[in-house]
Amino acid sequence: MIVLFDLDGVILDTESQYTIFWNRMGEQYLQKKDFGLLIKGQTLKHILTYFAPETHAEVVESLNAYEMNMPYQQIPGAFAFMESLKENGVKTAVVTSSNGPKMENVYRHFPEFKSLVTKIFTSEYFTKSKPDPECFLLAMKELGGTPETTFVFEDSVNGLKAARASGGIVMGLLTSNPIDVVKPLSDHTLTDFTLMDYSKLSEVEKFL
Repeated sequence: MIVLFDLDGVILDTESQYTIFWNRMGEQYLQKKDFGLLIKGQTLKHILTYFAPETHAEVVESLNAYEMNMPYQQIPGAFAFMESLKENGVKTAVVTSSNGPKMENVYRHFPEFKSLVTKIFTSEYFTKSKPDPECFLLAMKELGGTPETTFVFEDSVNGLKAARASGGIVMGLLTSNPIDVVKPLSDHTLTDFTLMDYSKLSEVEKFL
């Protein structure tokens, strides 16, 4: 068993804040409403392709300032679940479209974060953005796993599509989208991690 986690909307309750930010950027620079929903799960490099090149530095500066000051809270039960997996020798990874500078803010709020997982894959590790499965396939390879024995926890449509395309077992979080959106793209759905631990995930694995 290997377990892969997306970050925003899966481990951290930050998706709604990013939606607000990118909606504002979309209206300000692109005259586009609900831009934040369109780009969920995508890397910053990919998101910037929607903007005129001369505005990139300004958008990135706004994002960095926003991330520096926004609150970071965990999805209920997330850290305890990750600790349970670690205690039982399960290899785990965070596979996120976030970049290194964003992760430094996460580490600042949660100094223990790095110790909870085997490895953290940020956007610098891969070239293609979700819904392409490259990021998850890379993580599986690095951790020595196969799609058939890898659980992937995701929440966004792009992330769920990437997880599905990777061949992994898709665990859909209902933190960012309603169940009618998440369920068709998932093998299992859950609201958060309060009822999840290593033994319960092992039970899910037995029925696959």
